[in-house]
Amino acid sequence: MAFKPLPNMAEEIRALIGDGESLPPVDKWHPERVGEIDIRIASDGHWYYQGEEMTRESVVRLFSTILRKDDDGYCLVTPAEKMRIQVDDAPFVVRLMDVEGQGESQAVHLSTNVGDSFTLSAEHPLRVYTNEKGDPKPYATVRRNLEALLSRSVYYELVELAVPRSEDSENYGVWSAGEFFSLV
Repeated sequence: MAFKPLPNMAEEIRALIGDGESLPPVDKWHPERVGEIDIRIASDGHWYYQGEEMTRESVVRLFSTILRKDDDGYCLVTPAEKMRIQVDDAPFVVRLMDVEGQGESQAVHLSTNVGDSFTLSAEHPLRVYTNEKGDPKPYATVRRNLEALLSRSVYYELVELAVPRSEDSENYGVWSAGEFFSLV
């Protein structure tokens, strides 16, 4: 099978995004043309097209802005078409964390591999899933219903901030934006 160049959708996506300040309203687009494209997002956050890593960060960031999760899986969506893609785990990975304040009034700020930045909050909650080996797998909602897996180093930074929810509680977690997020 011959390698096909990636379809030139970047110009169309840039037109949809405009100034880059806001994300396109992909949740409102329901195109009739539906298909699949050989794009895979690996569990480490790297994007692949036909088995080859996509090395142009600007293209990956552009595609990430039109990513949507539907009942039938992940897809890239424009007003004209919806193309299903494969995602091994979560589509994004949190690589950086910053903390502002302390205790119940602190804010935990996170940044992903594709440039999304957000604060853990009711709108961007953290959930920790324990896999079959008993290892924690922490995820944060980035936007819409898209999540990011927290890198191991970021998760360890969160663990260092862990406090019990109350004095007699065994539920340890972190506070951010007035919300308590359990780490167990």
